[in-house]
Amino acid sequence: MGFRLIRLRLRRQIRLGEERAKDLSEHTEEGIERYLFKRFNRITKIRRFVAAWIILLLVAILATMGQTYLLSGYFQTLEPVPGGIYNEGVIGTFTTANPIYAVSDVDTTVSHLIFASLFTYNAQNQLTGELASSYSANSLGNVYTVYLKPHLTWQDGQPLTSSDVVFTYNLIENPDAQSPLFNSWQDVKVTADGPLAVVFTLPDALASFPEDLTGGILPEHILQSVPVNEMRSTTFDSQKPVGSGPFSWQAISVSGNDPTNAEEQIVLTPFSGYALGRPKLQEFVVHAYAAQNELVQAFASGQLNGAEGLDEVPQKIASMSNVDTNNFILTAGVYAFFKTSSGVLANQTVRSALVQAVNVPAIIDSLGYPTHEVNEPLLEGQLGYNPTYRQPAYNLAAAESNLNQAGWTVGAGGVRTNAGQSLSFNLTISNSPTYLKVAGELKDYWQKLGANVTLIVEDPSDFNNILENHSYQAVLYGISIGIDPDVFVYWDSSQAQANSPSRLNLSEWNNSSANESLEEGRTRIDPALRAIKYEGLLSAWQQDLPALGLYQPRLLYLTNGPVFGLNSNTLNSNTDRLNNVQKWEIDEAKVTD
Repeated sequence: MGFRLIRLRLRRQIRLGEERAKDLSEHTEEGIERYLFKRFNRITKIRRFVAAWIILLLVAILATMGQTYLLSGYFQTLEPVPGGIYNEGVIGTFTTANPIYAVSDVDTTVSHLIFASLFTYNAQNQLTGELASSYSANSLGNVYTVYLKPHLTWQDGQPLTSSDVVFTYNLIENPDAQSPLFNSWQDVKVTADGPLAVVFTLPDALASFPEDLTGGILPEHILQSVPVNEMRSTTFDSQKPVGSGPFSWQAISVSGNDPTNAEEQIVLTPFSGYALGRPKLQEFVVHAYAAQNELVQAFASGQLNGAEGLDEVPQKIASMSNVDTNNFILTAGVYAFFKTSSGVLANQTVRSALVQAVNVPAIIDSLGYPTHEVNEPLLEGQLGYNPTYRQPAYNLAAAESNLNQAGWTVGAGGVRTNAGQSLSFNLTISNSPTYLKVAGELKDYWQKLGANVTLIVEDPSDFNNILENHSYQAVLYGISIGIDPDVFVYWDSSQAQANSPSRLNLSEWNNSSANESLEEGRTRIDPALRAIKYEGLLSAWQQDLPALGLYQPRLLYLTNGPVFGLNSNTLNSNTDRLNNVQKWEIDEAKVTD
């Protein structure tokens, strides 16, 4: 009885569940019919409204994406990045990379890139260590000790030590090596004091000696077996040089049908062990052109990043919009040197009048680039320079009056004469556009004074022979002075003699006060004392006027677009443009701030 009752209750619950499910199903179908299917036909009525909202949403998304792209430029800048192949054109031919023989623009360029020196010059044109970390001098100024940086290596991986430095300078001092640097290093004793110290013992005190330590160092382990008298012809010099500079030798190739259009390409790769850091450029290629027009054509066509050796900007390049013209002012002076030992220019009154008759600032304005006036043996800003002793300023009336009082009267043709002697002389120059222009202006100024001046224009090779033999009456020429005031070789009377190693006293000036001043100035270590000692030179020079000071010359360096890191300050030589070549960059990329 109880079991039956339970079964009846269970059936009743199942039946009630089925009825509820049926009711729920009916309600669900009715809801779907009412709220979904019966409303489908209403969608067509609002399709335009829905489509408008969809289009508006898409426009908003696209606008946001476009604005983000455009605004990204405000947060990104073009900045130089490592890489790129730098192609530099130089006029001349390649003969040697060996630093103790390199003389021409091409040779010194390649040598400077491959070989490092004890010292170099920084962006402020101050002497700084390259292979050397520092130096010291004794109290007398005749013993210098140079300390090398630790862990230096050659480009073949071998260690670079003090023995390599000693080997290099002993080689220069050996007459059988026939180095052009031989005369500058006579009687200098070079020894090693351990692997990182080199001692230079000089015959006399010399304050400017550290400036002489900027020549490339050679690897003893490669060259020690080469006979000294064969050093100039070894394959090391022109085919397999190994140095410690910023770039390593890779290859050389030659193109061109004859010497007039020949081109040499010297390919160099970065040296990761360079003492001042691995260069940022991927390669450096030196293009040596036998003719100037070949270099100009290559630069104008975009084959070159840089060009060195041009005196002025060619018209073909001047019209290009992307060219950067770099005027590197050199620590040098262009002078009109008067031969004081003979002829009409031996007369001090004549020389003084010739100086006063020239408007030097006007000549500088005509050069086409900004530079500094040269008005005494030292450069403005140099240790010892004193404006009190500058040469007389332009004053044609005073110049004419002084000549009149000295008996130089104007005769036929406007030329002055005195006791049968004519105020006539030759002015010799090297054939270059700048010298031709400056010499023409000098001639005009001097003719207004009553001087008969004949210009003699020589090709560079012939001009060098004339310069060496002093076979001129007056000569327009630029001398390299540097940052140190030691100008002994240009004005001491011993440097005018035929047996002088350099014979760079082009005026053949002989003044005992100047000689004494030059000797005392170069042997004093204290800068203040040196400046005082050089006053004797400046005073004597101002009185005698053995030359007319004109201007500091420039190195014209053209680039196709910017070269980031290129030093734009004053240089001491043409190759000093490469002193910070390890920092040069030519490639650019967008970088987020």
